[in-house]
Amino acid sequence: MDEAETGKSDWRNEAPEWLKTVAGAFLAYMAFTTVAFAQFEIPSESMVPHLEVGDRVTVSKFAYGYSRHSLPFEAGRLLPAGEHRFFERLPRRGDVAVFIHPRSGETMIKRLIGLPGDTIELRDGALLINGQAVPTTTPELLLRLAHPGARAWTQRAEETLPDGAAHAVHSTMSSSPFDNFGPFLVPQGQLFFMGDNRDNSLDSRWDGMGVVPIDNLIGRAEIIYATRIDACARDVSIACTMPRWLRPLRH
Repeated sequence: MDEAETGKSDWRNEAPEWLKTVAGAFLAYMAFTTVAFAQFEIPSESMVPHLEVGDRVTVSKFAYGYSRHSLPFEAGRLLPAGEHRFFERLPRRGDVAVFIHPRSGETMIKRLIGLPGDTIELRDGALLINGQAVPTTTPELLLRLAHPGARAWTQRAEETLPDGAAHAVHSTMSSSPFDNFGPFLVPQGQLFFMGDNRDNSLDSRWDGMGVVPIDNLIGRAEIIYATRIDACARDVSIACTMPRWLRPLRH
């Protein structure tokens, strides 16, 4: 047997092992991204100040159980909607969740404000849940660098939801179409989401999105593993962004 024939024979013997290795790695990847974690890049300013454009977050898919949208590569869009999730657990108010937009089909990230049966209302920008005003600190005025580079004055305050989850919110100096909303009763099987950047977020207050079916949940955003460089290092007149790297998104 000459060298050429020997080379062909070796390739034929090794090919099945290579195929097994590649197939095993692919199945392991599919299992990990379906059952455990995924990653998501922040596309907009709707979750400022906690999430900036370009930040990357880790999403735990097991936090709320599994639905068709837990599948990687958006394969779940080909499957029919279901009424229940496997190992279903209801999110908590204050969770930052990744989900499928109920109308456009886009992947979204917002903060959960209202559970099924809650009544949500906003009056002059103040949030009320089940008729009770959400405690909010005195707003702090600051100048920030908005995406993609414009300066903007904003007010930052911290609000505490009924079950104790606290987070910062931003609002502009002027009135917004979403400053007054409701009262709105969240239907069963649905969730009410809002962005932390209250005047720059198309969320459940907007007719173009509305409430989100529980089936549309992908998972809970847990931690920020990559952030952009803070502009305040170059311009001291701009307020620094909130510390975000490796910080949990629920406090």
